[in-house]
Amino acid sequence: MQSFLGFAGYQRQNIKYFARISKLLYKLCDQQTVYEMTEERVKEYEELKNALTNAPFLLIPDLKLPFKLYIDSCGEGLGTSLNQTQIINDKPVEGPICFISRLIKPTEARYGARQMECLFLV
Repeated sequence: MQSFLGFAGYQRQNIKYFARISKLLYKLCDQQTVYEMTEERVKEYEELKNALTNAPFLLIPDLKLPFKLYIDSCGEGLGTSLNQTQIINDKPVEGPICFISRLIKPTEARYGARQMECLFLV
């Protein structure tokens, strides 16, 4: 499992909501956790495997154009997408450049919605 998560972690910028998708699998690597592939963990494994094989088309950033940052938070984690609108085949297309996500820490779980979404800006 550690090898799979290492490979998947290398691709984390290409996978939207990586931290949320891989949460239960990372807990399996903890020495205090009994290694048991529950139905939830198998579902999470399949979802992560699917995300790896169907990763979205990422744009190459053009530093001359403006960027858009989309931030989302929930009770478990934070996610953001750095996007840009570029001209592709004579049409404006907005697409992702990269995705970043992480699980929230116990102290951050007490934050309000605005504070949670501001965590990515710090």
